[in-house]
Amino acid sequence: MDIKIDNLTGAEVAELVGEHLHGMRLNSPPESIHALNLDQLRKPEITFWSAWEGSELLGCGALKELDDQHGEIKSMRTSSSHLRKGVAKQLLNHIIEEAKQRGYHRLSLETGSMDAFEPARRLYASFGFQFCMPFADYMDDPNSVFMTMDL
Repeated sequence: MDIKIDNLTGAEVAELVGEHLHGMRLNSPPESIHALNLDQLRKPEITFWSAWEGSELLGCGALKELDDQHGEIKSMRTSSSHLRKGVAKQLLNHIIEEAKQRGYHRLSLETGSMDAFEPARRLYASFGFQFCMPFADYMDDPNSVFMTMDL
């Protein structure tokens, strides 16, 4: 698997981000969707990676700098044709290692509280993320779960 920084201009990546947003709309009320669209992912404080096997897109993930010691995981998504193949684990490990290299002391994320998000919560917990209170600009929301880990 080749994980590389992506400029979000390719059709495959646009389609996967669209699939991610569609999944959020299916499983979360509009006021509780915190997923970012392509334009929002292009902001300078966000680094976006895509994972490839040859010319086939496997998944994506992003790291948002909240401040010089705290990062947030965004836009973790595995292509529906590559679920349960370890793509998310490799992407998450890559993002955690990048956060450590940047000198972050903490890495956090927001995900859904509904059953559809249980696999994501299990994945994050398996890497050592623990449940926490809302961080950054997030507000307490029964449809959101917040997790964090010290690096």
